[in-house]
Amino acid sequence: MSWQIGDVTIRLVRERLAAVDPAGMFPGSNAPDVVAANADWLKPHFVDDNGQFPLSIHCLIVNSQGKTIVVDTCLGNRPIYGFDEMSYIGDQFMTDFRAAGIEPDDVDVVTCTHLHFDHVGWNTILVDGKWVPTFPKASYLFGRIEYEHWDAGNPGAAVTFGDAVKPVFEAGLATLVETDHRITDEIYLAPTPGHTPGHVSVHIESKGQRAVITGDMMHHPVQLSNGGIDWKMAADVDSPLAAKTRRALRDQLADQPVLLIGTHFAPPTAGHIKRRGSDFAFIV
Repeated sequence: MSWQIGDVTIRLVRERLAAVDPAGMFPGSNAPDVVAANADWLKPHFVDDNGQFPLSIHCLIVNSQGKTIVVDTCLGNRPIYGFDEMSYIGDQFMTDFRAAGIEPDDVDVVTCTHLHFDHVGWNTILVDGKWVPTFPKASYLFGRIEYEHWDAGNPGAAVTFGDAVKPVFEAGLATLVETDHRITDEIYLAPTPGHTPGHVSVHIESKGQRAVITGDMMHHPVQLSNGGIDWKMAADVDSPLAAKTRRALRDQLADQPVLLIGTHFAPPTAGHIKRRGSDFAFIV
């Protein structure tokens, strides 16, 4: 899957696609009612016949002004404490990454929207018993607020911080940046806090065209509807702030020619926010 935004090319490499129970992901939500009210646009891509939500884990490779930028690095082939079903899943992702025409040495920048385990996994690989950077010539950009929060302890969903983030600093490849950091003239970060304290989304602007990579500001398109926008996600640090952040972005982008690329959205992954009366839909 790929998209062109002006001169910027965005390619998707998927690691995992699995159906999840919305009651587990969004505890306390009224998912069946909200899904029923939005079924005309949620089906067939974003909800299956059993009411389960397809959830994708993928990275996005962004080419801008001669730089190859990797946004989020999925799970990796590693142990993930408390998530046995996502541990030791093999290296098919890197095979697919190379099949997209990119070698690890070709990557100039790696940036993570936040530091939860499913966004940092391929930052490092295990070589001779030691975790080392997967992309040895890249500059890894980590948000300062995000890093300092998890570095202070209480790992939450950042359970691979010690082997997927710390070794990058030890290798001298990491830089702490602010939440409005600009990577190129066409690519910049924007603060979207709530899911985590220093969470960022990635904005692309080129030749009058725009796109936004969400990160975990939202996990599923139903969270753009009035019924789902305030849902608490199980791994949120501050759910009310996350909802406020989602609402602000939704209202800003609705009916605008801005491509929204969901970091966990199932295929086709990208679309536009449209107003429908007093409610909103994600239209692919």
